[in-house]
Amino acid sequence: MREPGSFWQRFDFILLGAVSLLVVFGILMIASATRDAVDPDLVNRVPDQIRFAAVGFVALLALAALDYRLLAGLSTWLYLVMMILLLLVLLLGVEGDAGAQRWLNIGIRIQPSEIGKIIIIITLANFLATRYKDLDKFPTVIASLIHLAGPTVLIFLQPNLGTTIVFVVIWGAIIWGAGLRLRHILMLIGIVLLTLPLLFTQLRAYQLSRITTFLDPAADPDAQYNIDQALVSIGSGGLLGKGYAAGSQNTGRFLRVRHTDFIFSVIAHEFGMIGGLSVMALIGVVLSRILRGARLAIDPLGSMICYGVAGMIFFQTVVSIGMNLNVMPVTGLVLPFVSSGGTSLLFTMIGVGLVQSVIVRRRRIKN
Repeated sequence: MREPGSFWQRFDFILLGAVSLLVVFGILMIASATRDAVDPDLVNRVPDQIRFAAVGFVALLALAALDYRLLAGLSTWLYLVMMILLLLVLLLGVEGDAGAQRWLNIGIRIQPSEIGKIIIIITLANFLATRYKDLDKFPTVIASLIHLAGPTVLIFLQPNLGTTIVFVVIWGAIIWGAGLRLRHILMLIGIVLLTLPLLFTQLRAYQLSRITTFLDPAADPDAQYNIDQALVSIGSGGLLGKGYAAGSQNTGRFLRVRHTDFIFSVIAHEFGMIGGLSVMALIGVVLSRILRGARLAIDPLGSMICYGVAGMIFFQTVVSIGMNLNVMPVTGLVLPFVSSGGTSLLFTMIGVGLVQSVIVRRRRIKN
């Protein structure tokens, strides 16, 4: 039975508050990281982030008001839209760093793979929810992988290894939440081990370089430079940091791509260990509220949507912070809600809106 009360009484304001703090803090950190920039792309980062954040908050509230089950009913069409957008990227996409073709220019640049993260959460959750009684059968697991394969292959071909892995993690979070059996896990591990050699043969040179640099820093001193600077930034921040927009690693431009990949290093440099831990704690609050939504969801569909969004945010956070600390290879994944990236911010907030839609329609909480 659904919990009684109005929309606003059931709305999770703690979740909204944590997201709001992260977004506002992220805009401030992007402003610090791009301070005194002359490159038009960097100059526009803050106003772009503000615009996408404003749209994101509107979208979050709109999605919360919309019944998530209505979107699940459009799964086929959403999946088709996602595939068309990803195909257009391969045919008409805008080329970026290292020859990666990940964006579409439609007056503004959008990254369809970010849109795809939310669509795959909806469509995959609906796919498994309609087969909920057959989840103990391995063919159902294989069918879910086939559902995942289409967009994942197209993203891998862009090439975009980081987001490809995010899609796989989303699948893992959803199917684990649905009740994946231990024997199926062991069978899948065997399949992954058999396909890994083939995967490595398809990686681009710069992707292999990121892995080899992580394993052997001396192999590429230039690639290792930014990782070293990130570690210097974090270490020199101490407990309380150098102060907002006052860190020499940031203002002296020693740290590259500091507004995206290495924004956590800027945070730790300017606000110290306390600042870094505070950001991690806020993301922890976001994840705990999302998982609470999964636990209280009125149906398996809502629960799996929450698990998918939580898996996406958790994995990106771990990888983003991990590569700043040199415990993971550099993949280009941004820190959710904080790093510069309009499409990523917008659709992560849309993901939170989906979770809010599940939460406001939750079952009655037992006293």
